[in-house]
This record gives sequence, structure tokens and C-alpha cells, in this order.
Amino acid sequence: MIATLAKPAAAALAGVAAEFGVIMLLYLKQAWVTRPARGQGSDADLLDAIREGAVLRVRPKAMTVAVIIAGLVPIMFSSGTGSEVMQRIAAPLVGGMVTAPHMSMLVVPAIYCLMRRRGRAGSAATPADAANTEGPDQAATAPTQALR
Repeated sequence: MIATLAKPAAAALAGVAAEFGVIMLLYLKQAWVTRPARGQGSDADLLDAIREGAVLRVRPKAMTVAVIIAGLVPIMFSSGTGSEVMQRIAAPLVGGMVTAPHMSMLVVPAIYCLMRRRGRAGSAATPADAANTEGPDQAATAPTQALR
């Protein structure tokens, strides 16, 4: 059971982890949607797009994690009034900030790859059609992306 003092830390960590995952998905999707319009729709192209999208997130994610951990480390080693309470809040955040980026850099792209492969295998659509099935907002921008 999560300690009462760790609940706010868990909530903050869940927010950061969700943000990491959503932004990663946006970058992966952006890297993939441009490829079928250029005739690149194979499994190898999917893996290249996933690598391209994930690599773009390494530095911003590392900077975010470094700043958050740099702010939490002094709290972890403080000894003043109220430090015990703050340490109980900071400890789960430090641990989570070490694991959450790894999950979003490894697990999210792997799941994205599996979902894209499954979606393509289930339909007999061409790679160009796959780019237009992203939704109404993507269908409208797919022709303009093909012209670039």
C-alpha cells in the first residue's frame, strides 16, 4: 500500500510519465505519417520511423529528467525542519524519474510498432491509404505533406 505521504508524489509522477508517453507517441506518429506518402510503408520503414521519432526525444527527455532529479536530490539529503516529510515525498519521485523515461523510450515505441504492424496486417490498404486513416485532421493534411 502506498504511504499517505507518497500519494502526492505518485500523482505527480503519473502526470510526468503520461506526458512522456503522449509526447513520444506524437513524435512517433509524426515520423511515420510522412513515410507512406513517399511510398515507404514496409516494416523496415516503420522501424526507421520509430527510431527517428524516438531519437528526437532523447535530449529533451534527458534534460527534463536531469532538472527534476537535480531539484529533488537536495530534498533527499536535507536535515532541517520538516525534512523527513519532504524526503518521503521526494523518494518515490526520484525512483520514478529514473524509470519513467526508460519506459517511454523502450516500451512505448515497442507497443507503437506492434500496433502499427497489427493495423497494417488487418487491412489490405496501401501505405498511402494508411496515412489517410489517422483521422479527419490527418486526412486533410496528407495531400499537402505529399507535395513537400
